[in-house]
Amino acid sequence: MITMGHQYSSLGTQPILCGSIPGLVPKQLRFCRNYVEIMPSVAEGVKIGIQECQHQFRGRRWNCTTVNDNLAIFGPVLDKATRESAFVHAIASAGVAFAVTRACAEGSATICGCDTRHKGPPGEGWKWGGCSEDVEFGSMVSREFADARENRPDARSAMNRQNNEAGRMSLNDNMFLKCKCHGLSGSCEVKTCWWSQPDFRVIGDYMKDKYDSASEMVVEKHKESRGWVETLRPKYNYFKPPTERDLVYYESSPNFCDPNPETGSFGTRDRICNLTSHGIDGCDLLCCGRGHNTRTEKRKEKCHCIFHWCCYVSCQECVRVYDVHTCK
Repeated sequence: MITMGHQYSSLGTQPILCGSIPGLVPKQLRFCRNYVEIMPSVAEGVKIGIQECQHQFRGRRWNCTTVNDNLAIFGPVLDKATRESAFVHAIASAGVAFAVTRACAEGSATICGCDTRHKGPPGEGWKWGGCSEDVEFGSMVSREFADARENRPDARSAMNRQNNEAGRMSLNDNMFLKCKCHGLSGSCEVKTCWWSQPDFRVIGDYMKDKYDSASEMVVEKHKESRGWVETLRPKYNYFKPPTERDLVYYESSPNFCDPNPETGSFGTRDRICNLTSHGIDGCDLLCCGRGHNTRTEKRKEKCHCIFHWCCYVSCQECVRVYDVHTCK
């Protein structure tokens, strides 16, 4: 799914011609033709997944950079079975499930709608109402589309399937009951409630924690009736084995300090760093020990704001000077 370039993320703004989408495997092409109505939501899901990746990694050496003129949207970075690959597959699969689920609840497609299955009895002081989001349908679409590429009996397909599913399960794990009050003057005599997805930022934060605790695996080969099959097992027996909700990888990441066309690293030269931070976004770590440059930057900002009764705010415009630190 994420080997497709920027042409794909423009799908939501134009009629869908499945045959013109680059990089689709035959199963994805069939899916596109059968579910053409929800393909703009699939495209939107890939887009929000990429945007969330760039937010979560904004202060790290690899910052989820995309490549404009390449069918492989992240360049060669995802060729290796690293933690970064694991996160990208998970967040993109979650993004597709999220966007399709939301579109169905908003009535954007006729083939899906609200979830009427998993309601259960209402609680005290509230009743079921509104439109519970059908995350099962959204996850099914993501599974059918994203996993269509992962049907080989090798370790990389096994890894991608695991991480794709972990991304989708993050939606289920973070659904919450959203309620609205009814009654005179908002007295909340009656509440109607429905199941809702959280903001996608919640999913991004959740998956970033999974990235930090991802399980390193080793590849094992064994023979089955269909031939040689590769599977994954945990590299270290003294750690808790990964569950279906965890991310897995089996190759080490490059350090991303220096540009390297083979690994897809752009390096960290000229990246803005945080002088006061001791974390990975700090100038010491982000700049990989090369040091940093400092320049001053003038910015116009609103200041001295006053509230006037009733009802507007007036502000002056101030020029403030900031120090900007960039890696050498």
